[in-house]
Amino acid sequence: QVHVVESGGGSVQSGDSLRLSCVASGRTFAMAWFRHPPGDSREFVAAITWGGDETFYKYSLEGRFTISRDNAENTMVFLQMNDLIPEDTATYYCAADSNLVYSGRHYYISENSYDYWGQGTQVTVSS
Repeated sequence: QVHVVESGGGSVQSGDSLRLSCVASGRTFAMAWFRHPPGDSREFVAAITWGGDETFYKYSLEGRFTISRDNAENTMVFLQMNDLIPEDTATYYCAADSNLVYSGRHYYISENSYDYWGQGTQVTVSS
């Protein structure tokens, strides 16, 4: 069984930065962040492969958001978010893939590739 817990959300001003953290216990491979903006559907944000050698981003977020991971003990995944804007306001979810899969971008950006999810952490950006 895999448990996923996010932290680091909060209320910030436009232009501020936040770093989200995620701890996943159990056997996990690819990890990802998704977000659910108010009044909209959940969307892919960023993903990272098991070894951390490949990362994938929602194209519009590249350059502002950075995903990283530390596999030393439990799996820890981070999302560094810079130059935040009100449109980044959302509940952010960490997701874990318990299956070792070597694939392309289409796999890592799909919600269906991840079988364990955290409860979410709220990020609110005001102008």
